[in-house]
Amino acid sequence: MSPVLFWDIDGTLLATGGAGMFAWNDAVKEHTGRDFDLKTAIRSAGFTDYQIGVRTFEVLGIPASSADVDRLVRRYEELLPASLFRKDGVVLPNVRAILERLRDDRPDVRSYLLTGNTAAGARAKLTHYGLWELLSRGAFCVDATARAGIAARALALARDEGPVPDGMAIVIGDTPHDIECANAVGARTLAVATGGYDLDELTSHRPWHGCAELPAPDDFLALISTAHAAGEPARRE
Repeated sequence: MSPVLFWDIDGTLLATGGAGMFAWNDAVKEHTGRDFDLKTAIRSAGFTDYQIGVRTFEVLGIPASSADVDRLVRRYEELLPASLFRKDGVVLPNVRAILERLRDDRPDVRSYLLTGNTAAGARAKLTHYGLWELLSRGAFCVDATARAGIAARALALARDEGPVPDGMAIVIGDTPHDIECANAVGARTLAVATGGYDLDELTSHRPWHGCAELPAPDDFLALISTAHAAGEPARRE
């Protein structure tokens, strides 16, 4: 049995250094005429793009329809590619090596995106950091509903393309929101403390496994091969 992997983006695969916030803040300014600093206004790690949109209007005290939120998100998508050049972001440790190893040596291990980014936002980020050719299929944010809905769509896509054995769906993410959405669809979570939450915070939510960063490819493959074992408590490295 081979595991099926579902990858978050921000804080798991890469860190933009806050470059995406330039696009968001500029979009808010254009749409509302108000200055806004996403970094200080909202702890946005783990929020979907549309949830950030809803919360932005709430923080500003501006009533907003779903159409207002949609326009804000669409303008952010338009501004994002150029904004990514404004900071020196990084692909996080071992990510590229793992994805290349999976592509070259383990085609039986399928990988999908499970992200709170919109499809356009995800493509902009992954293209900028040279990961799009390694990981492009999956489920994306389409509205402000719970992240669990994205997980359900990602799992349905995977099942359309092949079997997903019990206990072998693994969500890889860096926030409690990733753990919660994995639990909602019966998946396990490999939680990595490379984003906005430390390892203690993550393991308090009882992921299947917690680590400071993704392990090297050999260790990563060894770890995910144990996913079929039932009943382990949360672990950390």
